[in-house]
Amino acid sequence: MLAFHSDAHSLALPAGHSFPQSKYRLLREHFEAQPGLLRMQAAPAASEAELALVHRPDYIEAVLQGGLSAAAQREIGFPWSAQMAARSRHSVGASIAAARAALQEGVAANMAGGTHHAFADRGSGYCVFNDVAVAAKLMQAEWREQHGQALNVLVIDLDVHQGNGTAAIFQGDASVFTFSMHGAKNFPARKEASDLDVELPDGCADAEYLAALDIALATIWARYQHAAPGLAFYLAGADPHEGDRLGRLKLTTAGMLARDQRVLDALRARRIPVALSMAGGYGHDISSTLACQINTLNTAAHSWLQWQQMPRQRSVQE
Repeated sequence: MLAFHSDAHSLALPAGHSFPQSKYRLLREHFEAQPGLLRMQAAPAASEAELALVHRPDYIEAVLQGGLSAAAQREIGFPWSAQMAARSRHSVGASIAAARAALQEGVAANMAGGTHHAFADRGSGYCVFNDVAVAAKLMQAEWREQHGQALNVLVIDLDVHQGNGTAAIFQGDASVFTFSMHGAKNFPARKEASDLDVELPDGCADAEYLAALDIALATIWARYQHAAPGLAFYLAGADPHEGDRLGRLKLTTAGMLARDQRVLDALRARRIPVALSMAGGYGHDISSTLACQINTLNTAAHSWLQWQQMPRQRSVQE
């Protein structure tokens, strides 16, 4: 399975900053030592034209040229630097590359990404550009050019925080279905309306979480009973884990693995290609976050292997 990394571009963060950027390097180093089914590649940078499919030109220019105000930098949570801008472009590029690979091979991954708090005109919550939104828009444009028909997209966002930026970007767009399952009392304080939102109470554990996920997935499949979406994005956040500093939920490592298996099995059964993003993860012990994300990528890689053993067939597009 192709997996794209972008950790070469480090953020210039002050001492004690809460964003655990080392997890991306550690994740890559783990799979360099134990690659298994992963074929890792450095991510390309998204172009300004690709970013402009979603983001306002003045916002793109402010990020790339260092014109973000102090207030905008505080909302994002990162101080501006050239490395911050480069990292953001490469993270979007990783999701673009993963989406293209998924359409060819069934499953692929961005080893970072999931920047779902970024809006068209601003960043927020450690998110600068919205990688999934840009990749979705670009894949739709490329698919229409190549195949002469629409590409319907499904976003499955299981980060513990609501995907408010993604929801806002695609509100009113019937070609993209946004689903977010998240902590009701967690960030952001003001939620946006996804096509399907499932809010969970603090302390939610494995059984309750997985039951809610089953109901939500059944609702989605009922909507798509006549024509499956042509591409899915899965934001497999590690922050619902019980060891997360910011998550407030109580999923065990086994529960997180069962979550990933449910999603990937359901997509494969319906022949829906999927591009994964790792999204959030802020473990008290970073090893707990890494364990969840390693499990996610290994589960995705085994799903990719099963895709390769299936008869070649395109998913339905109408």
